[in-house]
Amino acid sequence: MASNNNSRIYIAIIGGGNASPELAALAREVGRELARAGAVVLCGGLGGVMAAAAAGVREAGGVVLGILPGPDRTDANP
Repeated sequence: MASNNNSRIYIAIIGGGNASPELAALAREVGRELARAGAVVLCGGLGGVMAAAAAGVREAGGVVLGILPGPDRTDANP
C-alpha cells in the first residue's frame, strides 16, 4: 500500500477513570502535543485520564473521538 503524506496518524489513549491531579495534567499535555502533531486521538469518553487527554486535544484544536461503553451520549465527558 502506498504511503500518503496527507494521511493522519490515529493514536489511542487508555487510562483510568480516576486520575490524580498530576496524572490528569500529564494526560492533558499528552493530548495537546498529539493534537499539535496532527494526530487524531481516540480514547474512552468518560472521566479521568481520558477526559483530561480529550481536553488537551480540544485546547490545541485537534480531533478527538471518545468511545462510550453504552449508547447514551449524555454519559460522555464534555
